Amino acid sequence: MLVDEAKRMLNDKILPFWENLKDDTYGGFYGWLDYELKLNKEAVKGCILNSRILWFFSNAYLTLKDEEVLSYAKHAYEFLKKYCLDSEFGGVYWSLNYDGTVFDSTKHTYNQAFAIYALSSYYDATKDEEALKIAYELYEIIETKCTDEVGYLEAFTYDFKPEENDKLSENGVIAEKTMNTLLHVFEAYTELYRVTNDEKVSERLHFMMDVFEKNVFNEELRRQEVFFDKNMNSIIDLHSYGHDIETAWLIDRGCEVLNDAELTKRMHRITSILEDQIYKVAYVDHSLLNECEKGEVNRMRVWWVQAEAVVGFLNAYEKSGEERYMEAAKDILAYIKDNVVDPREGSEWYWQLDDNHQPDTDKPIVEPWKCPYHNGRMCFEIIRRNIDVA
Repeated sequence: MLVDEAKRMLNDKILPFWENLKDDTYGGFYGWLDYELKLNKEAVKGCILNSRILWFFSNAYLTLKDEEVLSYAKHAYEFLKKYCLDSEFGGVYWSLNYDGTVFDSTKHTYNQAFAIYALSSYYDATKDEEALKIAYELYEIIETKCTDEVGYLEAFTYDFKPEENDKLSENGVIAEKTMNTLLHVFEAYTELYRVTNDEKVSERLHFMMDVFEKNVFNEELRRQEVFFDKNMNSIIDLHSYGHDIETAWLIDRGCEVLNDAELTKRMHRITSILEDQIYKVAYVDHSLLNECEKGEVNRMRVWWVQAEAVVGFLNAYEKSGEERYMEAAKDILAYIKDNVVDPREGSEWYWQLDDNHQPDTDKPIVEPWKCPYHNGRMCFEIIRRNIDVA
């Protein structure tokens, strides 16, 4: 049963693993565990990692109603409030040293968004007005310092002067705007709107959906574009399978929260195309491939891509009633259980598997990007949706 499996995965593997990474000396959570399960207590602590951990434990509490789980969310919140926030110039730093001093003072829109996402969920869990106040302060920073008339900008110095976007660069590209940042600002604002019903946030969600529809979605290729110049013109031939299936359900969630029938109809057409295309081109051998650049497919099975595929295909099933999507979600969840989950005591999920489904031993189990956000959210979404089929 899907729900039972999600609860087992959450309670037996993901939750205890991240609870064990709590740093009671310097605050927050440890930032690095290598493939051999050697913990580096003095590794850099990514602020994105801490925000995602705060989001995870807040939603674990909202899902399970376990007060002990909430204590870990409070621990992450105190670390974010004390160390991740810049009290002078505002905003969230990119990363910290193990003791909470600043390691990288870059202010990235992506990072501000994840803090809003986490603080909104933490507010929902605790009704702590201070958390909501901080979320709004970060919202105002994004809207006043990190936007232009076309969309959302990327990287800034500590005092919000624009700098090169090397944090979200890959595939040899430095982009002035990215689908990834737009998606996660959208995700954050969806959560902020869900807990506040603030009309100004609703207006920005509508704006972002227009950008997705007009600039990011490529109707001819049935995919999203990924990296853009300042005017949102695509600058690389790249199809990111994981991001497309993640975007599909996150946009549908935004439509659900906004409850705008005309908008929902418009966006469902697009998200249904994305889901169908990913099913056809990326769902291979019980799992989802990674991406395709300039016609060359990367066949690695990345942990977060598998998690988002499960949620995305469940969402597609709920929307369309097509059994192929339910079968795919069940199939990939079984693949995760049998291959992606690391059976070793004291571990969690492997980072990625090769095309023979063997783990990549060069990748750590924890680092600034490897977190409980995607796999934890997969569990929460299965439980929340409660589609309990054999």
